[in-house]
Amino acid sequence: MDKIKVAFFADILAEKFDGAVRTMYQLINRIDTTRFEYLFIYGAGPESILSFDSFRVPHINLPVNAGYSLALPNRVKSSLNKKLKDFAPQVVHIATPSYLGNFALSYAEQHQLPVLTIYHTHFISYVDYYFKYLPFLIKPVKNRIARGHKRFYNRCNKVYVPATSIKHELLEMGIAPEKMQLWKRGIDTHLFNPVNRDKRVIERLTGNQNPTIMFASRLVWEKNLETLFAVYNSFMERDRKVNFLIVGDGSARQVCERRMKNAYFTGKVDHHYLALLYASADVFLFPSVSETYGNVVAEAMASGLPCVIADGGGSKDFVEHGVNGFRCSPYLADDYVQKLETLLDNKPLAHQFATACIRHMAELSWDGLAQTYFNDISSLATGPAPLTEKSIKPRLHFITSLLSACW
Repeated sequence: MDKIKVAFFADILAEKFDGAVRTMYQLINRIDTTRFEYLFIYGAGPESILSFDSFRVPHINLPVNAGYSLALPNRVKSSLNKKLKDFAPQVVHIATPSYLGNFALSYAEQHQLPVLTIYHTHFISYVDYYFKYLPFLIKPVKNRIARGHKRFYNRCNKVYVPATSIKHELLEMGIAPEKMQLWKRGIDTHLFNPVNRDKRVIERLTGNQNPTIMFASRLVWEKNLETLFAVYNSFMERDRKVNFLIVGDGSARQVCERRMKNAYFTGKVDHHYLALLYASADVFLFPSVSETYGNVVAEAMASGLPCVIADGGGSKDFVEHGVNGFRCSPYLADDYVQKLETLLDNKPLAHQFATACIRHMAELSWDGLAQTYFNDISSLATGPAPLTEKSIKPRLHFITSLLSACW
């Protein structure tokens, strides 16, 4: 039987770079090479992706978000088109609606190919942070992104969305409901597991036995860091004996260290050490509302760490308020403080939440999600040729492309 050929487009494929890329590698590492042949087309990343055919596209680093980059397919348009012609894909997978994503979508339309895409990052939620000093631009930029998303995703055949709340927001943007399919993210429950709990891990970092509030994320402004600072200040002002453990790195790290002088910063850590920290802390704090899914919340819950999170973004779908965690008014620091203190002071409730967290996360399996994905790829490849709109060639505003690459 002939293999199904898939052209996979992504701006960044540096393994373990962030949650979106880790999701992609959960699929990449499960490709059955007896059934599928993949061509990977990407900007930042390794010289090649495992043993698969690869084509690297020139890319530029983004000044608005350190470490992130944007692929520029037009610089190699001729050679890229030749590569695609020689490969002759049957299905196109697009990671994000960037310059590269729009190139891939136009190619798919031109050649009557079906397109599958995964909604990895809720780009529109970043606007409040990037334009906080230009508030008059926030609404028009959001409207521009929403229109761009509507045009892009309605031209795809299948759009995987990670959370019901995100699906509702995309519906409000005008994305057709029949295009979208709920496809959550899996969790490695062997790695992120309460058996890793070892209070000595925290004590070696802090030098004390105080309870520990943990925050893990890239340290960038769209993670609602101002609310994190306000929560920290409230605990410090009342001289509550707790540790604030900040795990991660990013462009705002120096500011974080200046604003949270008594917090403990680990920088970026590997996943095995991260799993130890989750399991050994006492409560997880996550005020971000910009998550499409919220991998860190899933990892914390799988580790048996009760969560106090923002009632916004995709993360909130994990937490059933008062059952396996608390959801707070996103920008109200006092709400987080109250919920954090409740869990720190009520050990039976914290244990109840932890047990419910572990049970909930045990239901998520990467093997099952990957099987769904590969079944859908097969169905798209063997189904009727999609109807496309060749006459539509949208050009997203430059800021849309910048934000699209900031996942």
